[in-house]
Amino acid sequence: MYTLAVKRAFVAQHFLIGGDWGAENFWHSHHYQLELQLEGATLDHHGYLVDIVDVEQRLNEIVAYYRDKTLNELPEFAGLNPSIEHFTRIVCLTLAERLHVPNIHALTVRIWENDIAWAAYRHELRAA
Repeated sequence: MYTLAVKRAFVAQHFLIGGDWGAENFWHSHHYQLELQLEGATLDHHGYLVDIVDVEQRLNEIVAYYRDKTLNELPEFAGLNPSIEHFTRIVCLTLAERLHVPNIHALTVRIWENDIAWAAYRHELRAA
């Protein structure tokens, strides 16, 4: 099984809702690190798992959308606590819709919100 990963950094804001999490309940910024991992069993005729330029373009679009935004104000977070768990799922499913790579069978999005804490969401695609 092959895995290819691409990583991007950006700053976004949020505040947690629905519980008493101290300072996290107040608006604040995170220096997020977003890592996209793509998995597949076969390479294309060039010996690549994916066209990394295309993957980077899609990832850059996602990062540009979230950069300097308050997650709570975005429609995809309506009614949700903007945790990194929800954030990873939303980003992963969005990328799954936008990436058209026939030999990929799964993708994982991992988001670090600081040096010690991250969450990940893995989405399996249907067989090509």
